[in-house]
Amino acid sequence: MSFGTHPDKKVEIERPNNFDIGQIFDCGQCFRFNRCGENAYEGVAFDRYIKIEQTGGRVIFYGTDEDDFEGIWAPFFDLGTDYGAIIDSFGDDEVLRKAADYASGIRILRQDKWETLCSFIISQNNNIPRIKGIIDNMSKRFGNLIWKTDGREFYSFPTAKSLYEAGEEEIFALKTGFRARYINDAARTVTENPFFLTEVSSLDTPSASEKLQQIKGVGNKVAACTLLFGFARNDAFPVDVWVKRILAKYYPDGAGENLTGKNAGVAQQYLFYYERCINNVFI
Repeated sequence: MSFGTHPDKKVEIERPNNFDIGQIFDCGQCFRFNRCGENAYEGVAFDRYIKIEQTGGRVIFYGTDEDDFEGIWAPFFDLGTDYGAIIDSFGDDEVLRKAADYASGIRILRQDKWETLCSFIISQNNNIPRIKGIIDNMSKRFGNLIWKTDGREFYSFPTAKSLYEAGEEEIFALKTGFRARYINDAARTVTENPFFLTEVSSLDTPSASEKLQQIKGVGNKVAACTLLFGFARNDAFPVDVWVKRILAKYYPDGAGENLTGKNAGVAQQYLFYYERCINNVFI
């Protein structure tokens, strides 16, 4: 039932530079992790339950062993990337440097490709609590139980095949609304062509975006989010109503190279998180 979860084991590491567990999970990039204590979060990724606690200069990963940590969680948290160097590359862009300083603990999670695609289809015209609720119910209904703790149950994210076989009506019953047919089409696409996401991975970012947009309901924003958070494409720059406002406010003469270059998506996350927090906006 645990799919590789190790309930009695933990891995403790020195807190990496540019790592803040609250900023990582509260910046809108991931919907399956929730706060479970002061500076602690728990959730599911890659069919595994994990709890992460940040305390002082240490980070503790509960429910994993060294092999799973190195093979799954270190890549998931992008621990091999020097985010300090990314921030330094922003040069004299005062707005971006200020946002990056405020949100310097954000790392771009390297999430499962199918889960990311489906999750950001669900995210359209939606708020984070409702997105989380839909995904949680979808996982309970069509995923597998992988872990129980303190009366709480954790489920794997449903496969594309399981959602496609369930059909649009069953997906709609989860209160997905107009998104049901988009989720169904994405599930159909990935089920009928098991190499679809691999093909996306092989393309450059603009071409990968175009291919993702072959799925009903996937536009520029959903494609960019999928590529940034599921395909490690740091150059993907998601633009929604909030980002449009940020660009109009701080870059009225047009976005500079930092917002169009190889780390544009990282820059977007810093700006997005900073603007939300200073205005006390929670979506």
